Amino acid sequence: MPIAAPSVPQVPIYSSGHGSGSKTHLKPALVHHSTSSHNLNSSYHGHHPSPSPHVAFQVPSSSSSKPKPRPSKSPSHAHQPYIHYSKCTGRRKALCIGINYTGQRNELRGCVNDAKRMRKFLISHGYPAEDVVLLTDDAKDPRALPTKKNIIGYMKWLIKGAQPNDALFFHYSGHGGQTPDLDGDELDGYDEVIFPLDFRKSGHITDDVSIARKVRPLPDDCRLTALFDACHSGTVLDLPYIYSSHGRLKGSHITDRARKSKSTKADVISWSGCKDGQTSADTFAGGVAVGAMSHAFTTALTSNPNQTYQELLRSIRLILHPRYSQKPQLGSSHHIVSPIKSCLFHSDLC
Repeated sequence: MPIAAPSVPQVPIYSSGHGSGSKTHLKPALVHHSTSSHNLNSSYHGHHPSPSPHVAFQVPSSSSSKPKPRPSKSPSHAHQPYIHYSKCTGRRKALCIGINYTGQRNELRGCVNDAKRMRKFLISHGYPAEDVVLLTDDAKDPRALPTKKNIIGYMKWLIKGAQPNDALFFHYSGHGGQTPDLDGDELDGYDEVIFPLDFRKSGHITDDVSIARKVRPLPDDCRLTALFDACHSGTVLDLPYIYSSHGRLKGSHITDRARKSKSTKADVISWSGCKDGQTSADTFAGGVAVGAMSHAFTTALTSNPNQTYQELLRSIRLILHPRYSQKPQLGSSHHIVSPIKSCLFHSDLC
């Protein structure tokens, strides 16, 4: 069904950086062209560039005042007595999206490479090539462009016919941002959003839409792993449980009412490139433009695929630290009981 294009104001840029000395690329950012390529690897020995200004999208608000954060409460354990883990023995499908916004003023460099590399990575780990859809802005086929209509359409495709013990994967590399929360579900007063290729014409996609399209329709015990390599993406799926790399449960970011309405018995895991208030870097690895989070994720799993969720989060953070200030986040639809393995590809890790 065609999607009506709302009237969307030009998205302004605001600065939240540490100074103006060095230059780098940031996901929702004005691209500051660097004269040299930096290598990103798991050792990080030697010189590391100093932090550079963080520049990010913020969706215009009708009010100039910032919403006041509401008090945080720890998630209640009472409403979910049974943890629904997928055995990952069913069908595997994936959607990989990479948007460089080529020709636009906030052009990025590594996002298309991220999506193509992620697709190759998933196929090499048992995902059928015909069931791994790629949307990038260098595509020749209009149906393969990451427009808002295509992204939402393929979100529906991803979960269509999903069954218990299926393993679904969603990857997004591109601009991210925040917009004032309109339904009162966010404790910090903001919804997280992603920006399709045509966002200036068709608008952004909020976390509430992502939940409605990807999470709520999923059946019990169906795995959805979502990776967001974008700024302000920490709680982009509004999952009720956010974990530290030490396995500790963090305070809630959504209201109790929202937690109940957004709860699911599916097995949903989210990986985000940074906290909600942070930016996520667009950088280089081996002379190739990449997103720091996407690269660290595949590097960590290639090095050791048999990791628990907390171990994988720690591995990713160690790859990024200390060069990048961003702190990748791990979210879940359920309590993660150690030593549950990450189980992205192999059923025997569940």
